[in-house]
Amino acid sequence: MTLFESQAPRPLADRLRPQTLAEVVGQEHLLAPEAPLGRMVAAGRLVSMVLWGPPGCGKTTIARLLAERVDLEFAPLSAVFSGVADLRKVFEAARQRRAVGRGTLLFIDEIHRFNRSQQDGFLPYVEDGTVTLVGATTENPSFELNAALLSRTQVFVLHRLDEAALERLLVRAETATGRGLPLAADARQALKAMADGDGRFLLNLVEDLLALPPGPVLDTNRLAATVQRRAPLYDKAQDGHYNLISALHKALRSSDTDAALYWLARMLAGGEDPRFVARRLVRFASEDVGLADPDALVQALAAWETYERLGSPEGELALAQCVIYLGTAPKSNAIYRAFNAAMAAAQASGSLMPPKHILNAPTRLMKTMGYGAGYTYDHDTAEGFSGQNCFPDELARQQFYQPVERGFEREIRRRLDYWAKLRARTGSGGPAS
Repeated sequence: MTLFESQAPRPLADRLRPQTLAEVVGQEHLLAPEAPLGRMVAAGRLVSMVLWGPPGCGKTTIARLLAERVDLEFAPLSAVFSGVADLRKVFEAARQRRAVGRGTLLFIDEIHRFNRSQQDGFLPYVEDGTVTLVGATTENPSFELNAALLSRTQVFVLHRLDEAALERLLVRAETATGRGLPLAADARQALKAMADGDGRFLLNLVEDLLALPPGPVLDTNRLAATVQRRAPLYDKAQDGHYNLISALHKALRSSDTDAALYWLARMLAGGEDPRFVARRLVRFASEDVGLADPDALVQALAAWETYERLGSPEGELALAQCVIYLGTAPKSNAIYRAFNAAMAAAQASGSLMPPKHILNAPTRLMKTMGYGAGYTYDHDTAEGFSGQNCFPDELARQQFYQPVERGFEREIRRRLDYWAKLRARTGSGGPAS
């Protein structure tokens, strides 16, 4: 660092960057002496790894401190600003260091930004030990990184900072600056909520507050008017998108209506397209409620249409109404299971002909071939049910649909049991399965 650089102003988050692993907050599950990274540091040897976690949780700091602890040269690159030429320079420098007995920790920030071929370029240097690779990403490595690269690294998940970790950062900032934050107790709590688990963002908020002219202590309302709340961490095209829609779907399936409303609100607050949510609600109505409540599908389609007519934000209330209806509806996946079973049977049985008695015979030739022979018109029977077999002659009768004893399907089961008795009485149900 030059003389002029040392005199340049630095953000509070940079000035308070931890100088030891013990100062890192919120990641004890990785850094404690008995934790995975703690054991590696104690042994003096690192493996190549991927640090996966939300912004502001300490990925870059941890990588730098790991390099210091095991005496490796720290070579940082950003996948956003670097290309193949930069990588070649780093690998060549690492090769030269290795020749004189010094190792290199290559830190790649936002490693998921590198394309597949660039990721493949790491492999020989990781395999022969030229570099120890530490990649940092906010995206799910399972989706964003090559399988070959993942097989040569260990993935460690970093947590968003909880309230206790954020409080430690506030105390550290107050101690370092020699000033207390001008906040009432409820406003201090609100400040941590505004950071949403991002330590760097919290310290930026602290810096804004400490720059205020002397004045009265801020309550929650005045704090909200003074600093900017962190936008919810949600990427409509990546991991957050799939995590939250999964949470909504499973909360509905569990009949946890309040939790489902929460996940709906989280998605809409994060900027998700309400039409995507509406499509998932229609899917849920058919897949997880089905005929246990036939009105569920009607409600879901009506909510979608209402949103299309009203738009946001008024139309979002219809989605909330649908979530409540689906969450409180009786659940059944009997249709889903029945259709899958029928598809499996259809694929396994090939091109079997329908039985001739249920085929139309519009020509004389077809009549002579037995088409329509023996067909019983169900409405002409006393019960309105003929009991005739409609499976192919070569296929044993099967029961794909097994209604549950919940909601309207309880009535459907009663009907099916009644028809089964009539079919057994007529003896025309076809071969038993």
